[in-house]
Amino acid sequence: MFRIICLIIGYAFGCLQSAYFIGRLMGHIDIRDYGSGNAGFTNTTRVLGKKAGAIVFIFDLCKVIAAYYICSLIFGGNGSLLEGTSYLPGIYGGLGAVLGHNFPFYLGFRGGKGIACTLGLMLCVDWRVALVTYIIGFCIFLTNRYISVGSLSMALMYPVFALIVNKKIGFGAEAIILLFILCILAFIKHRTNIQRLLNGTERKFGVKEK
Repeated sequence: MFRIICLIIGYAFGCLQSAYFIGRLMGHIDIRDYGSGNAGFTNTTRVLGKKAGAIVFIFDLCKVIAAYYICSLIFGGNGSLLEGTSYLPGIYGGLGAVLGHNFPFYLGFRGGKGIACTLGLMLCVDWRVALVTYIIGFCIFLTNRYISVGSLSMALMYPVFALIVNKKIGFGAEAIILLFILCILAFIKHRTNIQRLLNGTERKFGVKEK
């Protein structure tokens, strides 16, 4: 039962679609009608600028962090700043937040791709594994300038690293499965990016189109 409750709590936080509201407030637009059509920080940055993109990124990080710790506090969860009995309450809350971000009911289930939320969840679960993931992912991004490649690399590396250190840290099998589900969800949401990468038409971040 706690799993369902945590998913609902997380989904409520995730539905706070910052990119959509920032688009309305700062640009008087529906961000989903411009650029890539995605309600996330990358598209917001490209359409409305770095300031708007930074606000969206920070807000999306914070909403999943809030979902994680509220669920953990309610159900005795564990994490980077908590000592509890299980990582599951927070991870279910974080998964719910990613689902709410990606599929907000009041926007016709058209939201973002959940990467900023996933990065926030990584930090909550274990900051050490997250830090290693961030550094490697950022280095990958710097070598090619593709946000999608860096994002997907981090989405894949974190559950793999968590699996490797599972015996030492004790995430548990169900938690590892959930982290891989988040990875699969990220790849599904980036399927158009993957196709553009294969076609050689994916845009590099910070590079203007000719």
